[in-house]
Amino acid sequence: MEQNYLIATASTCDLTKEYLAEHNIPFIKYSYTIDATVYYDDCSEATRHEVYKKMRNGALLTTAAINTYAYREFFEDLIKKENKNIIFLDMSKALSASHKFAEEAIEELKAKYPDITIDYVDTCCVSGGLGLLVMNAIKNYEAGFSYEESVKWIEDNKFRIAHRFTVDDLSYLKRGGRVSNSAALVGTLLNIKPVLYVPNEGTLLVSSKVRGRKKALNTIIDSIINEIGKPDDVEFLINHADCEEDAEYVKSKLLEKFPSIKSFSIQGLGVVIGAHCGPGLLAIFYMCKERTP
Repeated sequence: MEQNYLIATASTCDLTKEYLAEHNIPFIKYSYTIDATVYYDDCSEATRHEVYKKMRNGALLTTAAINTYAYREFFEDLIKKENKNIIFLDMSKALSASHKFAEEAIEELKAKYPDITIDYVDTCCVSGGLGLLVMNAIKNYEAGFSYEESVKWIEDNKFRIAHRFTVDDLSYLKRGGRVSNSAALVGTLLNIKPVLYVPNEGTLLVSSKVRGRKKALNTIIDSIINEIGKPDDVEFLINHADCEEDAEYVKSKLLEKFPSIKSFSIQGLGVVIGAHCGPGLLAIFYMCKERTP
């Protein structure tokens, strides 16, 4: 039976271009600028690889909010093509400068198309956490969930998606105001690596600070081992910014402890999130009972 709605997202879901195409998921593309040239995030693994290569060679990557006009064009095009209600999932509003423009566009379209409903859910997720939420929402959609059932499931389960990160270069967090200049300097000198997570508020917080990259990875692994109960039901998604070897290390250690993990996928980190955290960021996402530091 054909559904009377569709699920749309943004390139910040950090899923692959192939997955989005296979499941017919429309997504709006965030822009980024490298050396005064503007590009649009196409969710391609090749693009991600090339961007991080440029960043490691000193290129400065900046991002910009999506404006009201672009959102209006995106949603109106979907309405004209599909004439269906829309569930829109993007990164946490607490981390997005774009959300107010999306809301403005949706309000305008509600007046123009009163028979169409657009739910812009505050996912309180980011990067692969948003991607994991989208993947589960699509599974439900393809299983026949109604519009109301899909929205309810998303709202009921979004806080069950765990996000655990570590970064390799504190200068990117300093540039974004996440750490002070002095903290970044001292941390770099002492080889301090922050371990971060996303709380229910949808922000980004430091759960611990450790010395050395391997210690940071092992801290993440230990946190996961202490948190998950039945690994048979857990799907893991790792996004990495040009550090696939570290991603494979985390995967191998978790499979060593829990060989019956349901699934495990590794893919590149999206360039929009990567612009703020830099090459070397490793993030792992999975469903849990509740988010904890």
